[in-house]
Amino acid sequence: MGLYKILKIVALLLSVAGIAFWFMLISKGDEAVKATGEGVSPMLVIAYITMVIVLLFVVVFVLQGIFAGNLKKTLMSVGAFLVILIISYAMSSSSTVGLPPVDDIPVTESTSKWVGTGLNAFYILAVLAIGSMVFSGFKKVTSR
Repeated sequence: MGLYKILKIVALLLSVAGIAFWFMLISKGDEAVKATGEGVSPMLVIAYITMVIVLLFVVVFVLQGIFAGNLKKTLMSVGAFLVILIISYAMSSSSTVGLPPVDDIPVTESTSKWVGTGLNAFYILAVLAIGSMVFSGFKKVTSR
């Protein structure tokens, strides 16, 4: 039996189990679930199993692709991403002035710095992605 058929069966079983647990959760009623959380655990188990399977396959196929392809280009791409993260970290501020506490816990300078790093990295990568699309489109139009 091929991997595709096995994954199809596993996906079907997880789907049926998820639907069954969902109906069980609905049958308990909103108030009972809000008050006790009863019936949520089986749904979480299905979600965790699905997440583990997906992460496992992502890691396996990424590693397979890395070693089957050009390792030098892959390492250069990872290095470029790390450079963008370092630049983002250097650009971010650790200021917590004006930030409200989350669940009565004040925001730390480290948290502020890492959130700023994530936002800066997103902005840099978004500009690079948009720029590459514009450049590709412009090159395609001018080459005709």
